[in-house]
Amino acid sequence: MDSSSDIEMLRAALAAADARAALADAELALARAQLADDAATIARQNLEIAKLRRQIYGPRSERTARLLDQMELELEELEATATEDEIAAESAAAKTTNVAPFTRRRPSRQPFPSHLPRERIVVPSPTTCDCCGGSRLRKLGETVTETLEVIPRQWKVIQHVREKMTCRDCERISEPPAPFHVTPRGWAGPNLMAMLLFEKFGQHLPLNRQAERYGREGVPLALSTLADQVGAGCAVLEPLLRRVEAHVFAAQRLHGDDTTVPVLAKGKTDIGRCWVYVRDDRPFAGQAPPAAMFYYSRDRGGEHPRVHLAKWSGVLQADAYGGYNKLYEAGRTPGPILEAACWAHARRPFFALADIEASARRKAEGKASAPISPLALEAVRRMDRLFEIERSINGKSADERRAVRQELSRTPVDELEAWMRAERPKLPRGNDVAKAMDYMLKRWSAFTRFLDDGRVCMSNNAAERGLRGIALGRKSWLFAGSDRGGMRAAAMYSLIVTAKMNDIDPQAWLADVLARIAGHPASKLDELLPWNWRPANAISRAA
Repeated sequence: MDSSSDIEMLRAALAAADARAALADAELALARAQLADDAATIARQNLEIAKLRRQIYGPRSERTARLLDQMELELEELEATATEDEIAAESAAAKTTNVAPFTRRRPSRQPFPSHLPRERIVVPSPTTCDCCGGSRLRKLGETVTETLEVIPRQWKVIQHVREKMTCRDCERISEPPAPFHVTPRGWAGPNLMAMLLFEKFGQHLPLNRQAERYGREGVPLALSTLADQVGAGCAVLEPLLRRVEAHVFAAQRLHGDDTTVPVLAKGKTDIGRCWVYVRDDRPFAGQAPPAAMFYYSRDRGGEHPRVHLAKWSGVLQADAYGGYNKLYEAGRTPGPILEAACWAHARRPFFALADIEASARRKAEGKASAPISPLALEAVRRMDRLFEIERSINGKSADERRAVRQELSRTPVDELEAWMRAERPKLPRGNDVAKAMDYMLKRWSAFTRFLDDGRVCMSNNAAERGLRGIALGRKSWLFAGSDRGGMRAAAMYSLIVTAKMNDIDPQAWLADVLARIAGHPASKLDELLPWNWRPANAISRAA
């Protein structure tokens, strides 16, 4: 055999080896893509199952919301990985003729919102027939493929031109008045002002980070300049804040809570407090719109809630913080405040001692697992029965809620009390279950107040939801710059959280209010509150 034949044989063998390698690579990529798709599908289904369980049975623990967030993050990563592997499998399959390309099974996508503007880009039609080459073509219809796109943020300078006019008779010069700015002699438009306020207090993006981003977009703005606009915007919104405050404290029942706020001090960081009082009558079919009022203080002294609630009386749903105790004293002026204890707070220590899942997880990780307390497990089971009844009457009238509680909840509550009073003497004083029982038994009248008042909720979750944004924001802004900064933040939290509670976009609301508030009659200022607000463009269309 001559050398040319050997070369041809070697080339054929090399080509066969390359084909086998390409086939192996394609099959491997296909297997990886299939595995990634399966993992994403399983994660998606697990997330849907967890959400459905939460809707049907309610939160099984206070960590449920965090677990859902973790599952969503895991799904996000798995979906991205599956798409990357799908593209790699398609590229590998294109190099072979024996492996079909892999296509992921994606959940059906909802159509894009109808209110979004549509831009039609018409692809040029063929001028000749692909089959016969004829030119007698007629339009039969069209196929539309929609792609969602976003226009990057655009900056612009609006010039308000005021022409000067002179009178030929008296030589007087006149010109129209200058347009209103939020700040005296200001330069920021209402949309920019709303963006500054919402990103700082609603999205927890400090001004220095905003300034850096604007600079990269070609609009350098000094930090002090932005801070000046924030202060002016808060001052302009003060009348609305006072109306929100009056609305909140016109309620007969409030949720109250507080959380820590690090405050920058000389050479150190102090721990301040942010207090919230939430009015939410929706659980008992109340018609008043929901709202929240925040306050800031340097410490957690009991005098702060006494000042906040000095002119209010009613039912206060809160935890067992000792600073509230003087509010519950008989003969208080202007009227009594009745304590309604939070069953969710009371359930937590029992659940921590009965968390089978956490114990199993620690054991799987090789860590020492805490023993499961049968008494704590029984307490959680009894409380969950009560919460299940509450979910069935959420949104019904106060009278209906009271009637159902008297019929279905009264007996389980009495049985829970009798059971705890029978078991408590058997436990030593320092026992954790004993401490959890004492917490409830010492405040039993406050825990059972919901049975006789349909307005009262079993938990104080409404206040905790109001504070959730601050807890998340602490990781971004680290601390408030001063006591005044804490007060300013509390004021803006009040407005932003109230807007969210009424299903209003806070930034759109702030922009419209800042544009209109100067010329809006003071007697009609309530029209600008989130629950009464109608955008200016909607009003003009209606007119």
